[in-house]
Amino acid sequence: MTYEIIRLTDRPEWKEQAASWFHEKWGIPKEEYLNSMEECLEEKSPVPQWYLAVEDGRIIGGMGVIENDFHERKELAPNVCAVYTERDRRGRGIAGALLQFVCEDMKAQGIDTLYLLTDHTSFYERYGWEFLCMVQGEGDEEPSRMYVHFSRRRGATSSPAPR
Repeated sequence: MTYEIIRLTDRPEWKEQAASWFHEKWGIPKEEYLNSMEECLEEKSPVPQWYLAVEDGRIIGGMGVIENDFHERKELAPNVCAVYTERDRRGRGIAGALLQFVCEDMKAQGIDTLYLLTDHTSFYERYGWEFLCMVQGEGDEEPSRMYVHFSRRRGATSSPAPR
């Protein structure tokens, strides 16, 4: 099967279904997602933004970009959040394709640095993200890993700068 990556701003008819889907995956009140998605659809600024991977009318993956993903380091913004791929669709590169799409879309809107808070190790590095530091999440007992992604300009090399 093939899937399509969509921006909520391009397909606002997905708002209700997307808010319910993210609520089901993360347990954050649906109203919080709806409020953020409404702000996204107003298109007053590039953030917040919401993205979905859809296959045959079913959401199989998604993520958002918000100012702060509930952590103490407010200056590390904006944040990719709510990254999720359905279990029966994992291992097919969907999350990687979404991450690439989001980074490119945000760069096109003038945002070339994104942050992401996670407990995963090694997953995001595969997609060009770099570990930055440990950050305390609101309500979390232990700090989580903060990653950063810098979009490179056209013509820039992907190899690291010499030290």
